[in-house]
Amino acid sequence: MCPMPSAESTPASVREPDSVRPTREDAVAAAGSELIGGPLGRRALLGTSWWTPVRVIALVAIGMFALGLVQKAPCYNGAWFFGASSQYTHACYSDIPHLYQGRGFVDDLVPYFDKLPGDMEYLEYPVLTGVFMEVASWLTTGSGSIQHQEQWYWMVNAGMLMVCAVVIAVCVTRTHARRPWDGLLVALAPAFALTATINWDLLAVALTSAAVLMWSRMRPVAFGVLLGLATAAKLYPFLILGPLLVLCWRAGRWREFGKALGGAAVAWLVVNLPVMLFAFDGWSKFYTFSQERGVDFGSFWLILVHNTDNPPSTETVNTLATLLMLLCCGAIAALTLIAPRRPRFAQLAFLIIAAFILTNKVYSPQYVLWLVPLAVLARPKWRDFLIWQACEVAYFLGIWMYLAYTTSGDAHKGLPTDGYHWAIGVHLLGTLFLCVMVVRDILMPDRDPVRQTGDDDPSGGVLDGARDVFVLGPAARTGQHSAHFEGPPLVRWGAGRQTGGSLSANE
Repeated sequence: MCPMPSAESTPASVREPDSVRPTREDAVAAAGSELIGGPLGRRALLGTSWWTPVRVIALVAIGMFALGLVQKAPCYNGAWFFGASSQYTHACYSDIPHLYQGRGFVDDLVPYFDKLPGDMEYLEYPVLTGVFMEVASWLTTGSGSIQHQEQWYWMVNAGMLMVCAVVIAVCVTRTHARRPWDGLLVALAPAFALTATINWDLLAVALTSAAVLMWSRMRPVAFGVLLGLATAAKLYPFLILGPLLVLCWRAGRWREFGKALGGAAVAWLVVNLPVMLFAFDGWSKFYTFSQERGVDFGSFWLILVHNTDNPPSTETVNTLATLLMLLCCGAIAALTLIAPRRPRFAQLAFLIIAAFILTNKVYSPQYVLWLVPLAVLARPKWRDFLIWQACEVAYFLGIWMYLAYTTSGDAHKGLPTDGYHWAIGVHLLGTLFLCVMVVRDILMPDRDPVRQTGDDDPSGGVLDGARDVFVLGPAARTGQHSAHFEGPPLVRWGAGRQTGGSLSANE
């Protein structure tokens, strides 16, 4: 690695590359900017006032989060407590107030240690999420009616989750240093605002986003620690280690991957080991529940079950879903090693989580939160992102209208089963569409919006500009790989890392 020059030794003529302005690079962003005065001019003075991109995006994220809270108002004012289907017809359902009593927080039961009186013997969430839920219960007033306490509990959780939402937006904004305005995609994502307070997923998403930021800053240990904590809050983040392993294999960065893996393992154990040792039955409930849970909402498996006379058993679905996921992992690994240019870390992170969502036996509407920050980093293209978001909003409305239909008795107000199947199909096609676009960018790097503006892999940390040591397929024979890939004339590979006219590549 080339030594970093000091401020005193850097010539005055050497400047950091200009930030990418979406309104000059993206037609949809330019058209949308007309609402606030039009595209950013070339003489605009960025970063010269308090209104930096990070602060603007953080405030926008808070504003959109607040709109999401307003959308839940009909439920807060009664639909959670009166009438089985009104919380669905208003599309404002949330697990949070229902589980305050249902998981023993109202009775001061200790998660994982104390048995629950209902049909769920122990809390069915990972340990760090359980801690988050418990802290929120400590901050909830214990006086008044159950309805009043549940309203307080939801509001306290909403405040804590809003902090997570801001962390996500800020981390995405800072991960691609030359593309800070891409963070607006996170802040303005409609599905993000609609699903933010359904459950506690934002905690894991915030930790994962912070981990990706640390990797981009070449801090593998911090990345590993944060990813381990994210996995202690939700299972999905550990999947990111798979594509990172293959990327480090291609670039020969084994030491950095080892540090990341070690940090993740230690952080996960620090959180889980005490509960595992002293309350194993409660600790293991999340894993046994996930294994025993049948086919549920949002998955293509549900369409299969609803349209067959002999539906597969839960064990069969578990096996088939695992095999499908392993096939996707193998395909992503092969894509990583044969691509003409090493894929960007964010691209593969998005693909692996999307594969998990597409093959899983359940898709809760808040799972879209897992993908939003990764989708922005993988393909910061407003048109494609908004197409996908439209599909997710359609599914968000579809599941609540379906539940309204099934809970409204003979009135059948809402969306029948066939209509809900179409909503699932829209969600699946939207996610597949974005996956196809990301794979196309990997196979044809000149189509990648990030690389079109001269960057290599701004979220890749030590992988950014690194040489390849192991490549398969035509790229290995032609030598068109590593930091010296020759793209189209308008694409300056690695230009974002130039200092004084020479490429500062990691070797």
